[in-house]
Order: sequence, then C-alpha cells, then structure tokens
Amino acid sequence: MANILVLANETIGGRALLDRIRARSKEGDARFVIVVPRTRPKFGNVVYDEAVRSSAQVRVDLALAFARGEDIEAIGEVGDEDAFNAAMDAIDEHKIDEVIVSTHPSSSSGWLRRDLPERIADDSGLPVEHIVVDIANEGLPFGVTLVIANQTIAGDELVQRLEGLAEEGDRRFIAVVPQPDGKGGAVAAAKERLDQLLASLDEAGIVAAGMIGDPDPFTATMNAVGYFYISEIVISTLPGNRSQWMEGGLVDRIKRQTGKPVIHVESAAETAGKT
Repeated sequence: MANILVLANETIGGRALLDRIRARSKEGDARFVIVVPRTRPKFGNVVYDEAVRSSAQVRVDLALAFARGEDIEAIGEVGDEDAFNAAMDAIDEHKIDEVIVSTHPSSSSGWLRRDLPERIADDSGLPVEHIVVDIANEGLPFGVTLVIANQTIAGDELVQRLEGLAEEGDRRFIAVVPQPDGKGGAVAAAKERLDQLLASLDEAGIVAAGMIGDPDPFTATMNAVGYFYISEIVISTLPGNRSQWMEGGLVDRIKRQTGKPVIHVESAAETAGKT
C-alpha cells in the first residue's frame, strides 16, 4: 500500500484537491497522510499557542471526515509552522511514497514563492504532485458555517438551529468557544461544552469540528474568518439583558467587519455568568 502525503492548509477543502484524492484512491491501494501546518493568527495582541494548533487540527478533522465519507483510508496530523519542515517530518515518520502539495494559485501562494513543491521533491527524492486550488474564485464545494458561543454552546436552541441549517444544504460547521478567563478548570469546562455540541451534531450526521479560541469573542471570530473560508456566522448568546456580548454590540460589530451573513441565536438555558 502506498503512503501518500497530502500537504495543504487553507486549500484543504478545495474541490480540485478533494477530486484528486478521490481519483488517486481509485488508482490502487493507498493510505493518505494529511498534514496541515500551524498558522499564526492575524488578529489579537496575544498569540495563544493552543488556538494556533487547534485551528490546524480543525482542518485536519474536517479532511478526515471527508475521507471517512468516501471510504478512503487516511490519518492526519498538525505539522510544523514551516510547511517544508512539516512535509519532511511526515516523510520521515510515515515512510511516504509520494506527495501531493495543494496551494493557492501562484499569484497568491506564499508556498509557491518559496518553491515548496520543488524543494520537497529535491530533498526527498519522491514524486511530488502540485494541485492548484483557486478558492477565491471557485469557492468550496460546500458551505462552512462558523459557530461562536460559550456558555450556550451545548444549548438545545443552538443545536436545533444548526440542524435546521444542515437540512438546507451541504455544510460543514466549525465551532469556536472563546477561551474563558480564569484557571484551567474554566477552559476544561468550555471544552466539555464544545464536545457536547460536536457529539450532538455527529449523532445527527452533521460534519463539524471545533476549537477553543481567543478570550475576546470578536478576536476569536476574526481569527476564525482568517483561518477558514466562512460562508456564514452563527452567534449564540444568552438573552440580550443577560449577555455581555450583546451589551457590547458583538453581533453588529461582526456583521460590519466581516460582511458575512450573521445569525443570532438566543438561548434561555440557565447558566453561570453572562456570554
């Protein structure tokens, strides 16, 4: 069985790459190793290493969900921030036989400006196939809904709204919980709520992944919009008179800054604190 490295970042969900993975899987026995390098966020004054890693892990998780849906054997991992190092690490660890590198077109690809496919081929001696994905002009073959919530993320109102959106058309959901202020227990509780949401969506047959983001919900949202190709944004809060996010005008700020459709879901669930 051939071990095939797929190295991609922002283009991981592009149609051309997914089509090539499908086609290569039909050519013969193959196992795909999907590697997504870590990417630094564009917003916020403080960089949270866990959020950087988690954003890449979300891409890995969604790619693996695609592979499972196509009965394609695949594993995935987050790689080094330097794409070349990420590729070479994977080649050494997984005994790779061939490589697929996916990039933006040359006019907008930092990887191509650094001659990444050629460098990998020269240093590894392996066949390297380069796939160009023009998401800016072609879009993705599915919608991507960003979900921003904290205390209400496991609430019935939010889950029902996301299930309704999934019924409207093919979507992938990316849930982001702003990292709670306070000690590790608060973060652990937030992760538990996030896991509850993801489990509910998985039970409903909905493809979703999630992460803990920047403590500021606006920064967490803007980083996610920078990390992923977002079609729409769902913001879940407590009712307006109990929500700091609503008091701070979060929904309107995100609408103005992103230009994306924004859906606001209020949860009546009794929770501690205001979000």
